[in-house]
Amino acid sequence: MTWLSPGIAAIAAGVVIPALLALYFLKLRRQESFVPSTLLWKRAVQDLQVNAPFQRLRKNLLLLIQLLALAAALCALGRPVLNLDTDVASRRHVILIDRSASMNAREGDTTRLELAKAQAKTLVEGLRRRQAFSLTDASDQAMVVAFDRTAKVLCTFTTDKRQLLDAIDGVEPSDGPSLLGEALAVARASAQPQDDANNRSSVIPATIDLFSDGRIADAAQQTLGSEDFNFHRVGQASDNVAVTALQARRSYEKPAEVELFVALSNYNPTAVDCDVELRLNGDIRSVRKVTVGPLRPGVAGGPETPGQVNVTFGFTDEGGGVLEVRQLRPDGLPNDDAAWALLPPPRQLSVLLVTVGNFPLQAALKACPLQRLDVKTPADFDTLALDEGSLRTYNVIVLDRHTPAAMPRGQFILFGGAPTDLGASLGEPGDDQYIVDWRSRHAVLQNVNLASLYVLKPPALSLPRDAEVLAEFSRAPAIALLRKSGATVLTVAFNPLDSNWPYEPSFVMFLYNATAFLGMEDSPDAAASLKVGEPITASPFEPGQEATITVPGLGLRSLVADPSGTMRFAGTTRAGLYTLKPQGANQPGLNFAVNIMDDQESFIAPAGSLQLGVNTVAALDGAAKRNNLELWPYLALAVLLLVCVEWFIYNSRARL
Repeated sequence: MTWLSPGIAAIAAGVVIPALLALYFLKLRRQESFVPSTLLWKRAVQDLQVNAPFQRLRKNLLLLIQLLALAAALCALGRPVLNLDTDVASRRHVILIDRSASMNAREGDTTRLELAKAQAKTLVEGLRRRQAFSLTDASDQAMVVAFDRTAKVLCTFTTDKRQLLDAIDGVEPSDGPSLLGEALAVARASAQPQDDANNRSSVIPATIDLFSDGRIADAAQQTLGSEDFNFHRVGQASDNVAVTALQARRSYEKPAEVELFVALSNYNPTAVDCDVELRLNGDIRSVRKVTVGPLRPGVAGGPETPGQVNVTFGFTDEGGGVLEVRQLRPDGLPNDDAAWALLPPPRQLSVLLVTVGNFPLQAALKACPLQRLDVKTPADFDTLALDEGSLRTYNVIVLDRHTPAAMPRGQFILFGGAPTDLGASLGEPGDDQYIVDWRSRHAVLQNVNLASLYVLKPPALSLPRDAEVLAEFSRAPAIALLRKSGATVLTVAFNPLDSNWPYEPSFVMFLYNATAFLGMEDSPDAAASLKVGEPITASPFEPGQEATITVPGLGLRSLVADPSGTMRFAGTTRAGLYTLKPQGANQPGLNFAVNIMDDQESFIAPAGSLQLGVNTVAALDGAAKRNNLELWPYLALAVLLLVCVEWFIYNSRARL
């Protein structure tokens, strides 16, 4: 047994118990009165004799009951704790709390995350702590780690329960995915004392207590170490219908016409009917009733797949704005019932071609749906580049075998060159090459077949690590995308005139895709559709310029542009619409749509077990087990009963 507050109880006992005994030892002070007879006052005389000072204390039932009640009250004040764990060795606990999107599922009047925090608190309150007058010297330690896409240590190893409870209260919900790898790495690194790195055998093995619904994307990639692992399953709800895909597209031929594609997923074992609502800038544009099929069992023991239905909305709009799609059927996870997208206003691209004469390239660009195509020589371009404002009148600039010494801000397609200031370079020409691999799903290469592309002696292209390779020769990259300092450069390492590409249909399709892709990069709404956890990046701004960004449910946050004129915000933990507003400028606010769209998180049915590598960890239902029991509530009840008994006996004697 352990006493949490023995000092307070000892001080109180030293004051109260002598005072109670003194009431029975000392003679009472009475008022003297003259009466005609003492016949009726014999009992009063006997009482005076009993209360005479320094007489031996007589047996008194009331005094015994009062002493017992006082002793029980003093013991309760000392907060005795009964250890239920027979293991006398101290323990170390790593408390991992999942705060991902699925933990926002509703469980009655509360959320799954709140239930997880309550269970974690029960575990903390049950930890043993070394105190005076304890029959053992066991002292448990614990640390608290909250995780979703990333892990955050809220409290390192400590025996202070108040600090641990405050850390658990500080776990904030997010709409991000659940990834366990970083949380385990952080926990294991913290569990190893810095001064004992070479003597791991002396370290108390940690017990990892995971509070989650088990919907963890990377669980199978993790392995168990020497630590014990407890999976405390949280929640029971499984009913959910989610918006899992959203894309808006304007027609190239008729820019005012818009097509919106929506995918709904049903994670219930039965089909459901629901209404899908479309809003543009807050105004309802359409409501569609759909039926979504049931959850389908996995093939050959594989994972279950949700039922899906695709919905297409068609409408006409010439202004653009914020699109919101919401399914109106109530379910267990409201956070994924809606998704947002930004619809840019209709626009056609202005393109500048810099060349000394390349008829196939110019003809292919004329075949693209461009509003304006200007052609300039390299010398004219170098003069124009001195005024960056003049370049901003063009959405895309195509450079034919001309590479500026320093790439200006903007969107470029570079043929037969490499932007050296961005870390790329061209080597010596090599053997004739074919394209051996390309990213057909990238927006630039959609519907582009490069299998028959043949190039005469292309130079070897060297790229920085952050470059995105889109197509490759057998020995070097052929097409790559580079982004740095406000410039986006789509680099084609070879001269198209040294290949058969200008005579292939894929050449026109490549320019069609590339100008559209880079034109969207130039749009104020570029990179404005993100998933939870992906950072917001906006440019160009003046270096040091300040701005505020509105975070859904969390209010305003401050931002400052870096020396390159770029503002970055990594705190996209909640789904919704983020608005960035520059200060001290006439620039309009920029909107960013952040969505969940994650099948793993929308599948909210709690997992029955957790697969960690080759190990299967069964789920533990219910609250975490307490290792001790505080006895003060029972002692307080005993005090109340004793006081009631004393009151009954006293009143019974008074009636006699």
